[in-house]
Amino acid sequence: MAELILRKERKQARYFTEPLGDAIGLEMILVPSGTFVMGSPDDEPERREAEGPPHEVSISSFFMGRYPITQAQWSFVAALAPASQEVELDPSSFKGDTRPVENVSWYNAVEFCDRLAKHTGRPYRLASEAEWEYACRAGTTTPFYFGKTLTTELANYNGNYTYNDGPEGEYREETTTIDQFEIANAFGLSDMHGNVWEWCRDHWHDHYEDAPTDGSAWLTEDESANRVLRGGSWFYDPGHCRSASRNLDAPDDRDDAFGFRVVCSAPRTL
Repeated sequence: MAELILRKERKQARYFTEPLGDAIGLEMILVPSGTFVMGSPDDEPERREAEGPPHEVSISSFFMGRYPITQAQWSFVAALAPASQEVELDPSSFKGDTRPVENVSWYNAVEFCDRLAKHTGRPYRLASEAEWEYACRAGTTTPFYFGKTLTTELANYNGNYTYNDGPEGEYREETTTIDQFEIANAFGLSDMHGNVWEWCRDHWHDHYEDAPTDGSAWLTEDESANRVLRGGSWFYDPGHCRSASRNLDAPDDRDDAFGFRVVCSAPRTL
């Protein structure tokens, strides 16, 4: 069985907090610009064809939510005037202000971003798939930003399953609060492995042939196309939580394992 040695380091991240009313904030972490290899190498355990071919992508800096959007943040924005559609004030199956919102479709997530953008005057949106993987990896090339395997002491997934000779663990059968594990990657982002799948802007493609190399979302003219989900969830095995792992679903589908986080590309003095 593989031994997981975790070395914790204290680092500083540049960020700003977007106030949502008097009591709720949205922490936005600066993800610096850089270049990385998107996708998984041929020898990565449980690699899928949709994760290749590996290709170099250059990313411009942006801000990303430290955590998935919580139910408290969702409730505030859902109470604002609609941008293009109505949304439920309390859609989640697993209740808790600091748990991630779930049971939200891709269209719901886009509506949240549009309302937040109008409320704040900043261009909030979903991450492109390339931005998401770059932010998740935070300079690492291993299957997880923790290393070559994963445990349920670090992330919320179905611990009845193992990855790369890692240990079995707890299967919680529900989401956890966003600060459950009190650990972040090198960029300062948390909860990007497991808990909830996160919607991205991109339309689904079966491979990376001819994929953009500038970090932009890969879109088609088919508005009904399946959308990309990243990160794995509480319900899935650890192999689906890898940095390169990809999932897809219809943009109007909702599930208690589907959530999202937001990004903002607006320059800001910190």
